[in-house]
Amino acid sequence: MTSLALEMCASRLLGAYFGTSLYIWGILIGLILLYLMVGYFLGGRIADRYPRLQVLCGVTTAAALSLIIIPFVCRSILSGAVTGLEQVSVVLFLGALIGIMLLFGIPVILLGLVSPFAIRLLTNDVRRSGRTSGSLYAISTVGSILGSFLPVLWLIPTWGVRRTMIIFGVILLAVSLPGFIPQKRPARALPLALVIIPMIFVLVVDLGPLKSIPDMIYAKESLYNYIQVAQTPDGTRQLILNEGEAIHSVYNPDSTNILTGWYWDYFLSAPYFNQGFQPSQLKRVGIIGLAGGTAARQFTQVYNHVQIDGAEIDPAIVEAGKKYFAMNEPNLHIYPQDGRTFLAASKHSYDVIAIDAYQQPYIPFQFTTEEFLKQVKSHLSSTGVVAINTGHTANDYRLVQAFVNTLKQVFPSVYTFDVPNTINTEIMATVQPTSLDTFRANLSQRSSDSTLGQVANEVLPVAREAHPDGGLIFTDNKAPIEQITDQLLLDYILHP
Repeated sequence: MTSLALEMCASRLLGAYFGTSLYIWGILIGLILLYLMVGYFLGGRIADRYPRLQVLCGVTTAAALSLIIIPFVCRSILSGAVTGLEQVSVVLFLGALIGIMLLFGIPVILLGLVSPFAIRLLTNDVRRSGRTSGSLYAISTVGSILGSFLPVLWLIPTWGVRRTMIIFGVILLAVSLPGFIPQKRPARALPLALVIIPMIFVLVVDLGPLKSIPDMIYAKESLYNYIQVAQTPDGTRQLILNEGEAIHSVYNPDSTNILTGWYWDYFLSAPYFNQGFQPSQLKRVGIIGLAGGTAARQFTQVYNHVQIDGAEIDPAIVEAGKKYFAMNEPNLHIYPQDGRTFLAASKHSYDVIAIDAYQQPYIPFQFTTEEFLKQVKSHLSSTGVVAINTGHTANDYRLVQAFVNTLKQVFPSVYTFDVPNTINTEIMATVQPTSLDTFRANLSQRSSDSTLGQVANEVLPVAREAHPDGGLIFTDNKAPIEQITDQLLLDYILHP
């Protein structure tokens, strides 16, 4: 139970600093298996040499103590690893990496000793060794199930990842220490006391935020993310998730200017690819990746309270959006569910669908594929436009090109917009064949001092028609989004 709980908690700890991806999970599971292998190997030999209950309880006591220590030291070690990456300091990063490996390695190795040790202690008759080991593995599997479900469904959402680790450490400690007490002494109340007293301390003591960022005014661990809200000196609030390398929403309650100068502004221009488009023609917008509602707020003000359906998988982000980002527009209909599920169940037709879903630094693969884009097209009006936020580096546009290739399998016209001074590229595709000339002509009719006139000044200089190159096309079967993104990040670190 403790081993699986530690694995669940480790993923959340790493996610707050390095994000979550297939690679992070692969590395984490691989290391856990490596540590367990070492524990199994050592456990069998130690059990044969010292086949005593007190030795086993000593092992589990040490495992419990090393687990309880992790929440108090993890922040410094993980922050050091992030700093090493940011400064491209090999020594600092490798030192922190070793610290991370030891951080989880010690308790997992010690827990790996338990199974072979327990089998050795209970096997008095070789003729019953099969039944004994089978029973122990069955009990172990029940513990694994509890270790998977309890942290994910109850403890982490309720108490946070660090308190959850301490809770499991205290429980393990409570069942370990009685093993040192001679069986003749009455000690039935001791395990209960060992659980209750430290547990009260754990639930009351202030552990502080899991991770600290400058100007932070709010932090919360949710089922999906570590959510942070920062407020800059000028009053601008920023929604930051997990490792904090990207800002997912911005809002300044003291400013009447809804434009940000970032890629969110570009979504507003999407309908202008249609001949003779007027703002009153925009009836309904879908947003996948609502976050704190920056794009929804902009569409509401520019298009006179157009109906907006916003999908956001994390209800806690919706809660933060309402509290800190004024995401309370009456025309906004919020769907706290996965974007692809939301779209499949939707009965509406949209004039614009904006896709801005990120599990930083990755776009979830299910929002990149040809099959999904066909689903998007089926929910667009006859003059509909889909807009997707993606990224590039100075010299590497592989991700952008893969999106262009995939979009061209579904839509007749595709356009790209490289947002100046960022690594963002906005991609738009239209249901009907369209042209940049129409786009420019429509936007040029907007007054230069209007909001859309300012948007035109942003988007027109960087608008480009995009063409496929015969390369990678993302499908549900094959969408190596994480591999490409990691290569982009490596290129960015080596050639900033």
